[in-house]
Amino acid sequence: MARILLIDDDDAFRGTLRQVLEHEGYQVEEAHDGLEGLQHYRATPTDLIITDILMPGQEGLETIRRLREEHPEAKIIAISWGGRQGTMDFLPLAKRFGAQHTLWKPFPRERLLEAVHALLEH
Repeated sequence: MARILLIDDDDAFRGTLRQVLEHEGYQVEEAHDGLEGLQHYRATPTDLIITDILMPGQEGLETIRRLREEHPEAKIIAISWGGRQGTMDFLPLAKRFGAQHTLWKPFPRERLLEAVHALLEH
């Protein structure tokens, strides 16, 4: 059973994602922000990380950068509601920082599962 670390400050959204992933048979662990997520991954690495970009505390881009620096093998999906600030679009930036997949919230359940399956199969 693959283990997924879900990092998102939105409790309701994180809970919904957890239900979707657990329904598919994944074991899900949670963190409320990037710092908590990074500490969790350092202590107990998971098979996949799904991280929001815009969060209080340590945001997702810094989390992805640090994960990539410390754990180049980490599999990462970046997700975001927003992040289109003027000419700045954070999901393409998340890819440059090392996320293998990105998804704009809200996304269909199928798109999430496609991204999860693609990363876990490699």
